[in-house]
Amino acid sequence: MVNTLSHIGVGLLIALALGLKGNKLKVVAFLSLLPDLDFILYSAFDFANNNLSHEARNQLFYLIGHREFMHSILFIVLITLFIWFKTKDWLFTVGGFQSIFFHSYLDYVTSWKMRPFYPFSTDASIMGAVYFFDPLLNLLPLLPLVIIIMGNLSHTGKLNGKLNSFCTFIYRIDDKLYASLILVLLVWLIFMPVSKAFLINHISGAEEAEISYQNTYPESVDKFITAYSFNSTHYKVLEISYLSGIERSSYVEKVFVEGDVPDAAAYIKRVEKLYHAGVPQEIDYPVYYISEKNGYVTVILSDARNPYCGELAYFKSFYRFVFDKKNGEDYEVSAGMHGGPEERLGRNWFG
Repeated sequence: MVNTLSHIGVGLLIALALGLKGNKLKVVAFLSLLPDLDFILYSAFDFANNNLSHEARNQLFYLIGHREFMHSILFIVLITLFIWFKTKDWLFTVGGFQSIFFHSYLDYVTSWKMRPFYPFSTDASIMGAVYFFDPLLNLLPLLPLVIIIMGNLSHTGKLNGKLNSFCTFIYRIDDKLYASLILVLLVWLIFMPVSKAFLINHISGAEEAEISYQNTYPESVDKFITAYSFNSTHYKVLEISYLSGIERSSYVEKVFVEGDVPDAAAYIKRVEKLYHAGVPQEIDYPVYYISEKNGYVTVILSDARNPYCGELAYFKSFYRFVFDKKNGEDYEVSAGMHGGPEERLGRNWFG
């Protein structure tokens, strides 16, 4: 989840490195933002989704959900083909492809789960190798913006002295400068996922357990939070770092039953079935808290990492299922998504 200005900066960097100018430069810069326009569509979907059938809601979520279809490989290919057939300009087409591809890849390497292979697969995946606010990814792409602004000020005579000389120097080496910046960005985007793989392999060996690469998320520049199923009743949650390996760990009970709920296992299975019928499927390590009061059974579903995730709002989601024991088919669901307030969900979320 790279900031908007940095996404624009990457688009400008690509356009400038390819020598594009005028409208072509502006279009390539715009394409670096295009995938995030799904946020507008998603807002409309979020407003109307309770009026949709379960099947329609799921399919529309895949199509217009934020970081869904418009961040997929198929969308990138379709936009690239459109540019080519519209312009027949191979350099412009390459620039457009790189701009939109880098946007999706930067989100994939820093952000939350995506479905890059939709509609061929609805499986969600993520690389999660770089922290959201990684200084290099967020600041390096801003350099083209700074250079362009300084250049405009220089041309209008608003800069003089050393700054004007600096601008002249930059314009002399701009082709090499932009290519060098792209190279640095590429090296970083290769180095970080590989270094994460080595870290996961090291922790897996130390724990004698299989640690999931995808379910290990950065919580700072050098630290990650992860978990694995320790035994049939507990998860083990780990905070790991490049410098010191495992920094802290704790055990989280998979199921907690308050009081006497003899049919708790049946309610867990029901919640599992309901949850897996919906989207977005953000919970990797499900934890169930079950209680009964006044003829209603409440099952709260959350992720084992929720209490340990700090500022990672993605994990701060939970679902509260309330079942009427007298009417086995009757239930209500509310949820707090990504640290937001708890709201009631429509039945179409789960079928």
